[in-house]
Amino acid sequence: MYEWKYWIDHVTEFEDRYEETENDDGTVTHTPVEGEVIQQGTPQNAENFNHMEMGIVNGAELAALLAIEAIHTRQMLEDLSGEAITVTLTNSQTYPFNNSIKTVPLSKQRNHTDYTVSAEVMEYSGGFVGDIEITDKLANGFKVAHTGSATSVKLKIHVKGGFY
Repeated sequence: MYEWKYWIDHVTEFEDRYEETENDDGTVTHTPVEGEVIQQGTPQNAENFNHMEMGIVNGAELAALLAIEAIHTRQMLEDLSGEAITVTLTNSQTYPFNNSIKTVPLSKQRNHTDYTVSAEVMEYSGGFVGDIEITDKLANGFKVAHTGSATSVKLKIHVKGGFY
């Protein structure tokens, strides 16, 4: 865990005061003339700067991990959200035959076919419903049918997942 280092300013009697010395090679050397040191500051050295760098790296790593977690959470939420579709199946054949199969398009294409489809019978007429069968799942839709003798079956279909 990163421990915060409290930095202290170096405070002297004279700020920005220098003694100038001419060198033999024509250059000038400026030597600080601080006067009395009122407050000794935190040393600006490798130990303190590396401590600060480590804190920056730790913060960047944590931010990256949190960003990944946020992406995964968003993906999980998208997979939990779904769509509800109302479909009416019609059957014109006599039982035990049935031609009620219908292709149902999805409003948003999935990334894979590992999504769940559940159907709720809202109303029916002309016989019994039998089972509801979901087949031929694709990324953009699936097929649904009933196995009974009903001539009309209204379904509310719930689709979840398939994005991640």
